[in-house]
Amino acid sequence: MIKKLFATVLMTFSAAAFAVPFGSQSVLVVEDDTGKVLLEKNADTVMPIASLTKLMTAMVVLDAKLDMDEIIEIDSADVDRLKYSTSRVAVGAKLTRRDALHLALMSSDNRAAASLARTFPGGNDGFKAAVRKKTRQLGMTHTVIEEPTGLSPHNRSNAGDLVKMAKASTEYPEIVRMTTETKDVFDIKGRDVNFSNTNRLVGAKGWDVGLSKTGFTNEAGRCLIMNITAAGKKATLVLLNAGASSARIMDALNIRRFITGDEPVSRVARAAGGPRIKASAGSSKAKIRAKSKGAKAKATKKRTSAKVNATRKRRG
Repeated sequence: MIKKLFATVLMTFSAAAFAVPFGSQSVLVVEDDTGKVLLEKNADTVMPIASLTKLMTAMVVLDAKLDMDEIIEIDSADVDRLKYSTSRVAVGAKLTRRDALHLALMSSDNRAAASLARTFPGGNDGFKAAVRKKTRQLGMTHTVIEEPTGLSPHNRSNAGDLVKMAKASTEYPEIVRMTTETKDVFDIKGRDVNFSNTNRLVGAKGWDVGLSKTGFTNEAGRCLIMNITAAGKKATLVLLNAGASSARIMDALNIRRFITGDEPVSRVARAAGGPRIKASAGSSKAKIRAKSKGAKAKATKKRTSAKVNATRKRRG
């Protein structure tokens, strides 16, 4: 009897989990208060993690208790010569270490992140040693991080390890604040420059986000770490290797709807002020049927009208 009950519960959970369509290749959603796994897909698969790396960079810098008001000058050594990614933080710009951390977390700026490692005690080698120590402390046994930005495809982890990293990150008020700000203005070589959060769910209507970090490289695809509150539950989600930003956002939407008990959505339309649920698969089909019926009715009306006109002409 107990075995049958367990099998029924397992089948019910599996059916619910598999009913959620995921565009990401790896997914893990964990309830914070209980540690219960709510959803997972290929959670043990190790893959590149792109700029999710910057959460580890931030923790290591803050752990070192460095002077956050110290001025850092962006150097040519901070320029990305691996992917040749762009940055609006010009070489020669002078920032406080706090602002460099802010730009690395909120806007995922690679030069800012690189400058944090370059100015770390012991330079880049000292930074890498501190990262190895931190990953061991957190029990991230499947994680390798070789540089601070995430541009290298050799920065690799799995969703299980990244949940550990995300939970540890929420214990740093600076990281929580910086990753959940929608935008800010920074002085770049005497010019006020606006920077925005790379995650457009932050600040969007209906979203209660407690931590956020996006990532993208060709090898890693679109990635996302978020801590959210929905239906009174706090959960941490990790999405790895989605094919497009829209797929990553839809996965996050479906996870939130799963937590709240709503049906998953089939597609997302862009709208001013944030993402919008457009239609479920069922309602889409209904709309198609309605349109089809309307088209048939118009065609019938046209044929009837044509017959009446032809009859009138013959009578004339």
